[in-house]
Amino acid sequence: MKLLYAFAQKEQKGKWQLNLLKLLLVIIVLVCLYTFLYLQHDATLTNLGERLQDSSWEHPLGTDHLGRDVLTRLLLGGQQTIGYSLFALLAALLVGIPIGLISGYKGGVVDRIFMRIADGFLAFPDTIVAIVLSGLLGPGIGNLMLAIVLVKWVNYARLVRSTVMIESKKDYILAARTNGLSSFSIIKKHMIPHIVGNVLVMASLDLGKIILLISSLSYIGLGAQPPVPEWGTMLNDSKSHFQSHPELMIYPGLAIVLVVLITNMLGDYWRDRFDVKKEMQG
Repeated sequence: MKLLYAFAQKEQKGKWQLNLLKLLLVIIVLVCLYTFLYLQHDATLTNLGERLQDSSWEHPLGTDHLGRDVLTRLLLGGQQTIGYSLFALLAALLVGIPIGLISGYKGGVVDRIFMRIADGFLAFPDTIVAIVLSGLLGPGIGNLMLAIVLVKWVNYARLVRSTVMIESKKDYILAARTNGLSSFSIIKKHMIPHIVGNVLVMASLDLGKIILLISSLSYIGLGAQPPVPEWGTMLNDSKSHFQSHPELMIYPGLAIVLVVLITNMLGDYWRDRFDVKKEMQG
């Protein structure tokens, strides 16, 4: 009975998370549609005659210190921040997953070479490594994304490698090899389905970390450069006006918090879902 009650509680929690996520995703889609179809202001056009205005019908969130519409910059900044983060995450997956598959399946010298490289990246916190690489490569969103990919691929490579090494020792893999199934077929049919769940959970949780990393490094001048509307650069532009107009920093700050919260909830939801499947199979 206790197991059934725990399962029912987890199932109810999963439905609540899913419904909330659906609502938040619908809101994000509507905001994106509004951004593409209805924006009336240029995010980079300055107008010093309208600087630091309060909220109005023309400027719902007011204007910044250069007279630019804050709502327009906030929405377009979301496209920049989230878009860059998704691209960096996808690139890290495309690098880390194949390396993890090859390293875990082949083993031997190949595995030792890849893992020693990974250990070198893991010797320091990923944020520190990203800052150092961005500083060496120079300011710019392209260099920042490259630095993030160089940092993040390691986690996925090690996760996939460990999963593949565990599965490779099981009887059904040995039977597949005995029957003459090629390495590519074994990886495709047996290995990839086992890594999808773990990678999906890690990627969902990692997206929020990448958003924070891009925003923070853009804030200190190593990421997107003005006048590009990006949440980190908006925080940097507004810090000198925080005492007189704190909302200029509050708006992008709340946007970052909301999006990171959604990504963390998505990661928790996927983690719970995969745990439920394992319990049902057991």
